[in-house]
Amino acid sequence: MRKTFLLFFSLVLFSFTSGIGQVYKEILIAVDSTEFKIGEQINIRFQVKGDSLSKIQFPKQPNFAPFELLEIFPLDTIRAQTHYLFIKKYALIQFDSGNYWIPKQKILINGVNAISDSISIRINTVVVDTLEQPLFDIKPLVKLERRYKELTKQIAVIFFILLVLAFLIFLGLRFQKKREEKRKKIPPFERALLELKALEEERPRLQEEYKSYYSKLTEVVRRYLEEEANITALESTSKELLKKLELLIDSGKLDLSTETLLSLKQVLEHADLVKFARSAPEFEVATSDRNIVEDVVIKTQEALPEPTQEEIEATAAFQKKLKKKKFKFQLKIAGLGILVLIIIVFLISIYKYGFENVKDTLIQYPTKVLMNNQWVQSQYGTPPIFLSTPEVLIRKAETPKGITIFSAGDPLNTVYVQISFLEQAPPEEGKEKSEEEQQQEAQDLINEILASLEQDGATNMLINPDPYKTKDGSEVIQLSGTLDLLNPESKERTRCRLRSIILPFNQVQVELRILSDKEDRYGEEIENRIIESLEVLKEL
Repeated sequence: MRKTFLLFFSLVLFSFTSGIGQVYKEILIAVDSTEFKIGEQINIRFQVKGDSLSKIQFPKQPNFAPFELLEIFPLDTIRAQTHYLFIKKYALIQFDSGNYWIPKQKILINGVNAISDSISIRINTVVVDTLEQPLFDIKPLVKLERRYKELTKQIAVIFFILLVLAFLIFLGLRFQKKREEKRKKIPPFERALLELKALEEERPRLQEEYKSYYSKLTEVVRRYLEEEANITALESTSKELLKKLELLIDSGKLDLSTETLLSLKQVLEHADLVKFARSAPEFEVATSDRNIVEDVVIKTQEALPEPTQEEIEATAAFQKKLKKKKFKFQLKIAGLGILVLIIIVFLISIYKYGFENVKDTLIQYPTKVLMNNQWVQSQYGTPPIFLSTPEVLIRKAETPKGITIFSAGDPLNTVYVQISFLEQAPPEEGKEKSEEEQQQEAQDLINEILASLEQDGATNMLINPDPYKTKDGSEVIQLSGTLDLLNPESKERTRCRLRSIILPFNQVQVELRILSDKEDRYGEEIENRIIESLEVLKEL
């Protein structure tokens, strides 16, 4: 019984391993070539043979290290006569020369893991002919146009949009006023007849419609009498209006018959009943009242005396003065609107960005402008030091022998950046320095830096050494602290922040020095940004 069980187990194990071996043999891998140039795309293809029921799963995130994966192509299925071919393509790239292996990939076939073969790839360097190929001089520095900061652009855009909206609203109101003024420029008599003609088209039925009808009707005659007879008709009651007309008739200023006055009284009484007693007269009565008002307007126009030349001139002067007054009022309104818009934009900007940022943006704070400028990325000296700075560092023409200095800025106004290269004698071969000697050399180096600062006029220095690690992990000397510098114009001393990083090499000593006003809000941010970009270029 035991022998039978062992035999059965061996058969199952053999069939399982032989099945895996069969699956393994069904995976084919191919590349365009086994040799490529640096940066050339490498196309690799995996092919799996199966049937219509086969389930093929390639890894979602394949690992092709040390190659970089450029693109993953979708799975392609090709039908042959008796089987199917499942093809998966990848695009790889490598930027270092040498011999590499495309690693094995795990592919899931019908729930069973299968491993593909690995392929050897040779990455060749690109040969550069420096003898026959012409060389060109280094291009001169191009002066970059200073860009406004993002905050200024957003403020300008918001202000422009609000200004356009205000201008459109102003144009709309202006157009409406002009249309109203144009309507008012029509002589009162003609305008009254036109408005009465428009009332002739109305057909009131309900009480509210009659109320609106009589309101318009009485407003026509009241406005006409106020403009032509020079009486306050719009603000008077019906009885007061009739009394004022009687006084004009008695004084001889208005030659209007008693019958016309009684007809107007009848219309005003009907209007009061409709507006205040909510009565609803017949349509024929409303039509008759409209005709009576038209007759009153015509007879009043005939009864009015012709204006004298003095009255005409006085009226024209008054209208001119009134127009000038209106224009000044409109200018005041427009100026007030613009001022309100500016205040709104200012408050929104303060809420979003803070008062200090907005203030520094408006007054063009020097270091704020410097921080938002287009920074310059360049390399300096030998060994080449890569640095990103707000302004390009200019090489000083007159320096002691063996010293090269690049600098830009002013510590009293913005930020001063200096990188210096000091040539040194190479160390003796085969001689190792003890730890004490190295510490003494570091202290001597710090003393030299402090002496150079004193020579430049620095006083009251509070500076401490602090280790600093570069991007490649090298630990170098760093000095940080504060000192006083004399302002030659005001003869006053300014407290400044110092940051100095010393990079010692075999034959040269490199120092990056940054000075800025201690109270400057953006000096430290600019300083950190410059130091973060510091990098020693070992290969060009």
